[in-house]
Amino acid sequence: MGKSSRKKNRDAAAPVEGAVGPRQPCPCGSGRRYKACHGAADGPPPAFVARPFEGLSFETDLIALRELVPAATAPLKLKDGDRVVRLCTLLPGAAPAMVRDDGAIWLGLQVQHNFGDPARDLGAVLLKALDAEAGVVGLTDAPGDGPRLQDLVVDEPLDITVHDGFGYWIDDVEEQSPAMLAALEQANGAVSPTARLSGVEAAYWTNVGPKEHLRWVMPEPEDDLLDALAKLHVQGKDVIAEGARLVGMFRAHGLLVPVWDLPVGTGADVLEEPARTFAAALAETLASGKELTSEERAARSGLANRQVTIR
Repeated sequence: MGKSSRKKNRDAAAPVEGAVGPRQPCPCGSGRRYKACHGAADGPPPAFVARPFEGLSFETDLIALRELVPAATAPLKLKDGDRVVRLCTLLPGAAPAMVRDDGAIWLGLQVQHNFGDPARDLGAVLLKALDAEAGVVGLTDAPGDGPRLQDLVVDEPLDITVHDGFGYWIDDVEEQSPAMLAALEQANGAVSPTARLSGVEAAYWTNVGPKEHLRWVMPEPEDDLLDALAKLHVQGKDVIAEGARLVGMFRAHGLLVPVWDLPVGTGADVLEEPARTFAAALAETLASGKELTSEERAARSGLANRQVTIR
């Protein structure tokens, strides 16, 4: 190879001034490498929103219905229009939405897609359902720009009904076929008994067979909540019921979900008063602003190590 050819090859391989290398951080600020973001062949991945339901008064319950509760429904009011919209934990086939024969829209929370912002996904599905004929409404591609759930529905506390199973799938169906009933029976076999506590927000008791749990979605910032839970643990004030134990927490959609193990046979009713007492103690502790002691820091570290991220 002559000198001129080698020079041309070196010039071709030389980096262009100001160019971003494939392994360098993407200039967009996403934190990803350029080749996995705006330098990817199919373009950047959808933007990830860490706390998608922030700002909604029912944020904590919405997270619980999406991630923890098997079968529940709640009506939603549209800001524009009077169409009936029913929020559902799960629809047949994990459908994003269904338009019923009477025009009512059922909006599913537990779905198979995730394009980075569940609130945007829900907004896109709801808009499609408003223009759709009766049947299933899907979402197979990233929705792009557009309104989010917060932009489309009235922000008011949810009137939640927790169901024993998925019978609500067919509660408006007059002719129920054997195949439909068989599918329903199969789905119901995976449902764990669940109840929502009435005295506090977004706390759900569940019986998973060998154990019972209380799972409570809390809206406070993670660091503040961990500090407060550590203080209450050291004071022995984190026991929700006799024999109960705070065993860890989930992290879901930007919020923490403390989880208590309960003795089998506890049930939901006996948790109501202790949960209200705990909520009051938690609020007082959060407001105190006191620094952690060494014992409380150790307790906080233990709680932080027992976190599992769901979303």
